[in-house]
Amino acid sequence: MSLGYALRRIVEEYPLARTDPPAGHPLAHVIRKGAPDELRRALAPLDGPFLVKGSPGRGSHWAAVPWLAVFDPAVTTSATRGYYLVYLFPAHRQAVHLSLAQGTVAAIREHGPRSGDHLRASGARLRLRLSDFSKDLPVASIALGSAGELPEGYEAAHILGLSYDLDALADERRLQADLATGLAAYRALKARGGLTP
Repeated sequence: MSLGYALRRIVEEYPLARTDPPAGHPLAHVIRKGAPDELRRALAPLDGPFLVKGSPGRGSHWAAVPWLAVFDPAVTTSATRGYYLVYLFPAHRQAVHLSLAQGTVAAIREHGPRSGDHLRASGARLRLRLSDFSKDLPVASIALGSAGELPEGYEAAHILGLSYDLDALADERRLQADLATGLAAYRALKARGGLTP
């Protein structure tokens, strides 16, 4: 398997997989284990202690938006807080987004119904802080095609990134280069004060 193959498998198989229970499902295993293993291999040439996790959902429920994330443990070890690099899989089209994103759940807890506005405003400030990455990571907003507090929160929490259709996932060299660029932006944000205004 390769990173591109793992991402493609999730994109292609997730809609049908959701019609079955997630417990013991082969695709849930790919998201939790296979895809994170491929992402770790892709990260191996890049310096740094990275924590990699994938989530197809919790318990007996598939996620509206599955994800595969890279965490710098000095920043966060969870998608709920801080900021991190993540692959997000939209429900409404065959694509994947590479997103430098803010933790959503912490913002929802702190700001309640205004969390989306808070995250979007914060994202706009952070894009300015990372303006030197805007050419290489030009996607400033993403759509995940799913209603609900978390999917809408992920959309609002996006800072910058890239989007891939299925054909683009065949270019492993590009995926590796883009991952390195995403990590460079992640490190730059950390060096430039993180989420602090």
